[in-house]
This record gives sequence, structure tokens and C-alpha cells, in this order.
Amino acid sequence: MSEEVISLRPWVQVAAFCQTAISEATGTLSIIKIRDGLTLVGATKEMQPTPVQLTMVLVLKSGEMVGQYNLKVRCNTPSQVQTTGPDLPCYFEGGDRGVQAVLPMGMIANEPGIYWFDILLVDQILTRLPLRVMYQVVQMDGYPGIDGPVNPMGPQTQ
Repeated sequence: MSEEVISLRPWVQVAAFCQTAISEATGTLSIIKIRDGLTLVGATKEMQPTPVQLTMVLVLKSGEMVGQYNLKVRCNTPSQVQTTGPDLPCYFEGGDRGVQAVLPMGMIANEPGIYWFDILLVDQILTRLPLRVMYQVVQMDGYPGIDGPVNPMGPQTQ
């Protein structure tokens, strides 16, 4: 089916990262704490590979689209490395019917910058989600940091 070119596309109602999403049996979806960035902390000047847990929420409406298609999520790192997740089969019934997906995702953040997540249907991009990863160096009081010892009494004034 990847050779197929779709002329009809579903409508994107929601595409977001969030802390938590709750999908009830009634079809009601609650999206809690939408976010488009995160700050990772470390003790070194260079960011170390850090595991990150995310939840992606997608709600697509069929419009004139009918049939089963494969949805994919592709991650593009700031240095242009691409990784693609597994296919997610979706069935579109037409009209206002659609697909609602809550996707728990794990990734390794290797560098600060903007990670773009492409949402693909039949290898065509429907939309893109940015996730800005920021890195901050932190030091614990009284412990040597990357620039030498830290005064536990704070900065001295004269």
C-alpha cells in the first residue's frame, strides 16, 4: 500500500504532545497539559543521551476518506537523523467519523534543539509536530561542578 498515492486526506482535528491523555469508553478524550517543549538537566556541559517519555494525541476526521490505511510517526532530530515507528492501522469510515489515537512514546534525546515529528499516512505527511528540547546544566550546592567547586554559602559580595 506504500506505493499508493492518496488524493483524499483526513482532516487533522488534534495533533499534540501532552503529559496525559484519557480516552473514556464513551469516546470522550481528555488531554492534560499540552506541551511543545521540555527542559532536560545534567551536570556536564555536553548533553548526554537522555530517555524521554511523551504522549502524542492524534484525532483525525475522515471527510471523504474511506478505508484502511497505515499511519506512521517519523522523528527528525535537530541534526536530521530520522527514525520511524511501526505502522498503526487506521480505518476511516467517511464523514465526521475518524480515528482517535493516544500514543505513549519513548525516545532518546541526544541533543538540544527542535525535534520534528512527521505524521504520515501512506508515506505522505499529514502534519508535523515540533518538540523543543532544551538542556540546562545544574550543580548541587557543595559539590564540584563542571567549572570547579561551588561555595555552599552562595556568591560572595565585597
